[in-house]
Amino acid sequence: MAEIIQERIEDRLPELEQLERIGLFSHAEIKAIIKKASDLEYKIQRRALFKEDFINYVQYEINLLELIQRRRTRIGYSFKKDEIENSIVHRVQGVFRRASAKWKDDVQLWLSYIVFCKKWATKAQLSKVFSAMLAIHSNKPALWIMAAKWEMEDRLSSESARQLFLRALRFHPECPKLYQEYFRMELMHTEKLRKEKEEFEKAKMDVGNLDYPEEILKGELARIIYKNSVNIIKGAEFHVSLLTIAQLFDFAKDLQREIYDDLQALHTDDPLTWDYVARRELEIESQPGGEQPATKQARALEVGRKEERCCAVYEEAVTTLPTEAMWKCYITFCLERFTKKTSSQFLREKRLERTMMAFRKAHELRLLPEFQYKQWIELLLHHNFLKEALEVAVAGTESFRDSVTMWQMKLQVLIDSESPDVAVLFEEAFAHLKAQICLPLWISWAEWSEGAKSQEDTEAIFKKALSAVKGADSVTLKDKYLDWAYRSGGYKKARAVFKSLQESRPFSVDFFRKIIQFEKEQESCKMVNLREYYERALREFGSVDSDLWMDYIKEELNHPLGRPENCGQIYWRAMKMLQGESAEAFVAKHAMHQAGHL
Repeated sequence: MAEIIQERIEDRLPELEQLERIGLFSHAEIKAIIKKASDLEYKIQRRALFKEDFINYVQYEINLLELIQRRRTRIGYSFKKDEIENSIVHRVQGVFRRASAKWKDDVQLWLSYIVFCKKWATKAQLSKVFSAMLAIHSNKPALWIMAAKWEMEDRLSSESARQLFLRALRFHPECPKLYQEYFRMELMHTEKLRKEKEEFEKAKMDVGNLDYPEEILKGELARIIYKNSVNIIKGAEFHVSLLTIAQLFDFAKDLQREIYDDLQALHTDDPLTWDYVARRELEIESQPGGEQPATKQARALEVGRKEERCCAVYEEAVTTLPTEAMWKCYITFCLERFTKKTSSQFLREKRLERTMMAFRKAHELRLLPEFQYKQWIELLLHHNFLKEALEVAVAGTESFRDSVTMWQMKLQVLIDSESPDVAVLFEEAFAHLKAQICLPLWISWAEWSEGAKSQEDTEAIFKKALSAVKGADSVTLKDKYLDWAYRSGGYKKARAVFKSLQESRPFSVDFFRKIIQFEKEQESCKMVNLREYYERALREFGSVDSDLWMDYIKEELNHPLGRPENCGQIYWRAMKMLQGESAEAFVAKHAMHQAGHL
């Protein structure tokens, strides 16, 4: 092995001598490079190979290349690149080749190889890397697309890109993304040819001898891909995606029209088709020649007319296809338009009226999903339509009796209405819902009670909640209970609550940190109490939380009644309890803290 390493170091000597000769590096720097290179070579030549060693080798060589570049710029010397940079690049490629052969399945390693080649190698070399990668990772469509895009955009070879897409489709005949990108590539190729032809014609050059077939210039290749792909991949979503791509190319009007007509003919029973057709009305200009209305009022009327046309399509859609999914599309559109900012009172009122009407109709047909009941109630509350909001909330809880969200919305309406029935409804909700999903309701009840009821009532709710909610969910309740106790009754109350809960596991670290903070906010902050809190916290989290140990040590050092002599004992206890990275983090923090005090 030593002979191999010696040989490889000797291979580097000519480039290193050149670096010294042209003044880019000093003799001492060259010696340091040789030493570092020897270490790196040793690691990648030994019997047991590690990927990290190869990555470190490559990173060192890249750093060296970048340093050479910067120094060349500084002194303005650009010669001898073949002897220096190209030699390093070839060596790095050799290391990448060995690594990617050893760890074939590591896609990230291949991608790093490609990134390096894009910056430092030739285009022909990068093509070979893509080929080698795809021979192993032919099961990943994204890599085929990356290679094809590079051939098209960087090598300007549409033929190579086309061949890659065709090979990829043999491996993945039902991959929508491949068809979409292949379709886009052929449209880009056509656009490029059209521009070339246009430039030649502008220059009055004869294009008769050049290969510009009329069918290709019309986008026939893209049309063939479209026809083949929609026969294989069914559904409006894919169809719409191709239409969206085609619309990026002005020359493809005929193709756009054909795809649009096919969409309506083939996918009438898909809500996405109707949604697309309806929204398209927003883009169609009412005025001939595309003239824009002059005044704000006229522009608002024009927008209003477009939205009316959209809604006419949606109304036809929900009649033809009366499904929950179709109503969802309609209502989503109405809400989007309603939330769009406008200074026109006319538009705002029209949008609100239209949205409310869509919600009501879907509700009457029992085709409104749960999340849209929530949207409807929120909209009604926002506009202070409390009576209708309550009616909708009642209907929502009847339709979705097991939904915490719907009960919360109903309670929110009653709270906003200042109804006397709030507490009764909370009880009713708990009777209908499973205990394990009720945490949000208990929190809402406690928050409402804090503003509306006595301290005793609120505490009774917290206690009731803690007897009903178990496990991880109870952690949140304990934190809320402690916060409320401090807000409503000060430190004395918070300490009493802490004492009552201190054996009631599980806890969060925050639960202990809160009581520590409350203690520290008191005029007579007692060290004996802080010790008690830290000890209880460390009983729960001492094996994982290095910060708790560190803060405990700082408290003993900084508090007027602290005992600095305890710090050594706390340190050794921490080292015994903490594991792995937590122990390392603690040692590092402790060392920094000590250095700061020297």
